Amino acid sequence: MVQVIKNALLTNGQKADILIENGRIKDVVADAGSFYPVLADAEGMYVSPGWIDLHTHAFPKYKLYCAVPDKIGYQTGVTTVVDAGSSGADTIEEFHQIAKAAKTRVLAFLNISRIGLKQMDELADINNISWNAIQNTAADYPFFIIGLKARMSASVVGDNGLKPLHLAIKYSKALRKPLMVHVGSAPPMLEEILPLLKKGDILTHCYHGKHANHILKPGGEVASALAEAVQRGIYLDVGHGKSSFSFPVAKKAMGSGISFDTISTDIYEENQVNGPVYSIAATLTKFLALGYSLEAVIRAVTEIPAQVLKQPKLGNFHRGSYAEFTFFTVEHQQKTLVDSMGNEIITNQVIKPQAVYLGNEYIELEKHYSYE
Repeated sequence: MVQVIKNALLTNGQKADILIENGRIKDVVADAGSFYPVLADAEGMYVSPGWIDLHTHAFPKYKLYCAVPDKIGYQTGVTTVVDAGSSGADTIEEFHQIAKAAKTRVLAFLNISRIGLKQMDELADINNISWNAIQNTAADYPFFIIGLKARMSASVVGDNGLKPLHLAIKYSKALRKPLMVHVGSAPPMLEEILPLLKKGDILTHCYHGKHANHILKPGGEVASALAEAVQRGIYLDVGHGKSSFSFPVAKKAMGSGISFDTISTDIYEENQVNGPVYSIAATLTKFLALGYSLEAVIRAVTEIPAQVLKQPKLGNFHRGSYAEFTFFTVEHQQKTLVDSMGNEIITNQVIKPQAVYLGNEYIELEKHYSYE
């Protein structure tokens, strides 16, 4: 049976009716008339493809970085959460069972360390990186595992330097899957990491403000290694997190013409409740406040992450794509927004998710929004 979502306001300013059949998009038309049963009337709301959060921690096992998928997923307007390396090969079966039980779609970057985030220096022991474990796990869960994750911070790799990254690149090439690389406190240095990444890999925390290892040179210009990586086809992901997003770095990058590809939260229970992340909507609102258009901001949580993940049936309104949508408003409301470094910016417009369509169900969201 064909059903219709009426009066959807798209981010390009046009209004449309969205036709749905058997959980897929049948068509998007200016006016479907009154022929089909109305699934939802979106009058007064924007409708986009379902939001994709490319960097989350949706595995509730390990206390420091953990969350229940639906609490950071559909309940906040996100229809697909992508876990960024919470689980390694040792716990992927447990995580997969949790993911299957969630209403939210859950995908995962597999931590190259088989222990995942069981401890915070998971790459300090090179013996935790097993090609056999990675290869077998990727073969067992080909649709769940969409890539590999390597955290390249001093506190994570210990004395191993770039060794874990070399292995991660080798293994991701063998699997023909993208590699997401976390960059933070040096060593290793960003200038060492970037030339090693291949087209289609993802640099997350691209706007972090950690001393001497972010994307800007002391003079404020964008590092040449970053510009070269972008030219080569490396994706830049925001990965806000508790300590990995700086308004000044993001502003200077914007002024230099180097922009994010995807906006993600690096959300988990603690930074959802206590900030500064709170929600994907709060993170998107920060980029509106920086001067990006609504269309660009929403593309960064729909179309672009779907491309990064090689998921052509997500993130778009194409005929045959999954009928997964986020309904939201942009409301005039003054808010003070805070980055991970304590810097503040004031905005007069706030993105608020109102409902999702997911699993053939229209779900109105509870009207509570966290921004502070």
